[in-house]
Amino acid sequence: MDRQQAWEILCEYTKSEALRKHALSVEAVMRAYARRYGEDEERWGIVGLLHDFDYEIHPTADKHPVEGSKILAARGVPEDIRYAILCHADHVGLERKTALDRAIYAVDELTGFIIAVALVKPDKSLGQVDAASVRKKMKDKAFARSVRREDITKGAEQLGVDLDEHIAFCVEALKPAAGQLELNLFERR
Repeated sequence: MDRQQAWEILCEYTKSEALRKHALSVEAVMRAYARRYGEDEERWGIVGLLHDFDYEIHPTADKHPVEGSKILAARGVPEDIRYAILCHADHVGLERKTALDRAIYAVDELTGFIIAVALVKPDKSLGQVDAASVRKKMKDKAFARSVRREDITKGAEQLGVDLDEHIAFCVEALKPAAGQLELNLFERR
């Protein structure tokens, strides 16, 4: 499986531009973590692209991502990619055995949260987002209330990185994709 095939599967099942942007953001951070750990960037990126591909057709915990994994198996997607995708959902209850499994879990909720923080900045700028601003918004339970803060902290812990370091890494990894995500890169003045 290559990125183009993964993108085609994503687009076939995901019509929402917001969900496609989420997939692109998770892909960007997964690729950055793959580089950091000396892993296969393409494979890690594919996991990021496909982790929520079935969410629109299976929006409930009893189906997502388990039913999606069956679709991917029928398409010949390798088992390790499917397993990592299953690992991003805590409710599936799988052991996160590899760095890939732990990374997708650590990146999913945090990436969405970082983008939400950027979108409330005056210039919608990733350049104005840092670990402190993300941590501050994490304390505000009304902000991006659907994001599970415990998944963000648990993800960093399971990945074996300090939460502030993880946040900063993810912010930097998102910057090259800012244009695709319709975010700016203006720095603080």
